[in-house]
Amino acid sequence: MKELSLNILDVAENSVKAGASLTQIIIVEEGNKLTLQIKDDGCGMSEEVVKSVIDPFYTTRTTRKVGLGVPLLKLAAEQTGGSFSVESKTQEDNPESHGTCVTAVFFKDHLDFTPLGDVVSSIVTLIQGHPDTDFYFSHKQGEHSAELDTRQLREILGDVPLNSYEVIKWTEEYLREQYQGFNL
Repeated sequence: MKELSLNILDVAENSVKAGASLTQIIIVEEGNKLTLQIKDDGCGMSEEVVKSVIDPFYTTRTTRKVGLGVPLLKLAAEQTGGSFSVESKTQEDNPESHGTCVTAVFFKDHLDFTPLGDVVSSIVTLIQGHPDTDFYFSHKQGEHSAELDTRQLREILGDVPLNSYEVIKWTEEYLREQYQGFNL
């Protein structure tokens, strides 16, 4: 993928498909290191599935026989000298604390670093496409930070759907405003 924001969209979509009620997308930039973490409270995966998920020829989809999202994210991280991990607990084995955490570490000064891209559009797309799922987003870069929690929006908005035009436009403007001052 040409931008990490597309990887974020892909992995977060997997979280929604796993039945997550909350998906957390956390980006932390410290010096030349960027850490991306996507955590959910979905049904989780067994150890066997976790080992298989980095294989591009493994997918749970029935429409095609390959799943490239996670393997491409792993490759993108490791190409920069970074690392990649997937940790998961199944709902069956851990009824109180189940879900999956994908962590990718990148070194931004490496020639093969994939640009972050338009993260705001990815977050807005997730909210628009899954208005009944909650998303927590945080991006920290030095003194700058951008943050959005749809649980807080729900408290304020009551019955107004998160994917209504006005809410989506406000969400996009709110996030873009927070990105002023970021070095992107």
